[in-house]
Amino acid sequence: MKPVRLLIAEDHAIVRAGIRLLLNAWPEFEVVGEAENGRRCLELVASSRPDVVLMDITMPELNGLECAAKLLAEHPQVKVLALTMHDDDRYFFRLLDAGALGYVVKGASPEELVAAIRQVARGEPYVHPSLAWRMLRDYVERREPGGEAAVRLTPREQEVLSLIAQGLTGREIAARLYLSSHTVERHRTNIMNKLGLHNKAALVRYAVRHGLAGTEN
Repeated sequence: MKPVRLLIAEDHAIVRAGIRLLLNAWPEFEVVGEAENGRRCLELVASSRPDVVLMDITMPELNGLECAAKLLAEHPQVKVLALTMHDDDRYFFRLLDAGALGYVVKGASPEELVAAIRQVARGEPYVHPSLAWRMLRDYVERREPGGEAAVRLTPREQEVLSLIAQGLTGREIAARLYLSSHTVERHRTNIMNKLGLHNKAALVRYAVRHGLAGTEN
């Protein structure tokens, strides 16, 4: 099995060195680059092709929010895991809106960081437990007074959306659900039209916020 290729985007050299030292102890990971600012991060993503970028928020030149948005627009296959000291709503939802699949605070344990990288590398969203209640609150606030979700998807569309959020390709979803690739693509198009969303990152965010981002068995 190929190791997960990681890029560390963090403006503090000591923090970068500590993260690299930690991750080098795990043979399943390979650190392919370090960036001290957002612009350098974009350059290294283009040249080193990482699977996952560990993204700090407060970086010079381009901050993590701006960098994540530009990065995912140019390289949608890359997964972004925010690793930050900011434990508040302002940054949490803005990172999700920028397309990040995960959010870990720097106070997390090494085991939590490793678990988050593994999960995000599989295309599954990860939220640090200290922030989970905020996502639940956001979900509740987005529901109609009658208790029904603002937009209803059919059971099959919910299945397809859940698998998209888990990082499965159209072909893998078709095999999992015993459907044709054409049918899966039709469901994807219907989902996007119903939700008014236009890319995979937006679908993943919707799935997370509405409890549809289950994990694979």
